[in-house]
Amino acid sequence: MATLYVENIPDELYDSLRSHARKHRKSIAAEILAMLEQRFPSEQELKKRRRIFRQLGQLRAKAPLGAGPYPSTERMQREDRER
Repeated sequence: MATLYVENIPDELYDSLRSHARKHRKSIAAEILAMLEQRFPSEQELKKRRRIFRQLGQLRAKAPLGAGPYPSTERMQREDRER
């Protein structure tokens, strides 16, 4: 695994990174690594995302299920108010 060193980080940026890392309960290094992975995904991650988007498209293309045996929310609210 490669190692990356970054020097001369402005204090404001470092403080922002530190507070962001604390908020997510991570070290600064772990937080930066997570940010890099999100911004620069590997080819394997891109394939995975493409597959998920395809699956979502297929789900959206399907006809919606019927209303089912349940009353509409509007009807349930009216019945609740009438009690």
